[in-house]
Amino acid sequence: MPRHATRYAGLVLITLSVLAGCKREPASPPAATGGPPATVAPPGTPVEAPVEAPVELKDVIETNERYVVGISYPATVNRHPGLARVLSDYAQAQRAELMEAVEAFGNDKPTAPYELSLAFEQVVDTPEIVAVAADGSRYTGGAHGQPLIARFVWLPQQNARLTADALMPDAKGWQAVSDYVREQLHTAVVNRADEDELPPTDRAALIKSTFRMIDEGTEPEVGNFSEFVPVLDASGRITALRFVFPPYQVGPYADGTQTVDVPSALLLPHVAPAYAELFAR
Repeated sequence: MPRHATRYAGLVLITLSVLAGCKREPASPPAATGGPPATVAPPGTPVEAPVEAPVELKDVIETNERYVVGISYPATVNRHPGLARVLSDYAQAQRAELMEAVEAFGNDKPTAPYELSLAFEQVVDTPEIVAVAADGSRYTGGAHGQPLIARFVWLPQQNARLTADALMPDAKGWQAVSDYVREQLHTAVVNRADEDELPPTDRAALIKSTFRMIDEGTEPEVGNFSEFVPVLDASGRITALRFVFPPYQVGPYADGTQTVDVPSALLLPHVAPAYAELFAR
């Protein structure tokens, strides 16, 4: 195992918060009254967060000889109970993955503690848009931890999370995004190869293998572009979407997390009408 403990020493400062009182079952719905059927929301509209007991996210830390868990949250997200619930659910799911690996040892323990580190950071905070970035890793043996990269865009006025499929339901839109992102990533690879002054054979091999990863990781499918945050102008309108790609999706692990900003001019023709007003023109 690598010097994992050293690499992630700072991560013991972050923590997980899951209040037991938050697991109360929601109240039973009232009996049917024979009124008109519920209105079905049109496709492409965000799904409102379910009404549940509020979650108060707090920083804590859990350590023992078998595992270390550290997750931190910005205090400001507690202003948005629905968003807090979404972040809590994500963190709990990652912790469950860790504990499954730990429990596989039975009464034994790993040679070094397994680790989950996850830091949530609020990167956008306006009355219309809130965005939170989650970055971390889960280590369950091997050469290095599994990167954990997630982005959450919340619309406070609708009390709903904005997802990629709701934002752009048009397949042509994702083709346009795919073409743009590929061009940007291809150019970056060529520039890096030139800066490294590689021998011609090595340069060609590097470009070929990395281009293949880029092309596979940017197929025009919504799942390849699910992690994004808005880039805003001074008036709070979206000028671009910053798509985030974890290690291995569009390059080797050593390249780390990569991002590409796609301008609003390219996105707007394909954005669902309900969200067009969020974008700069």
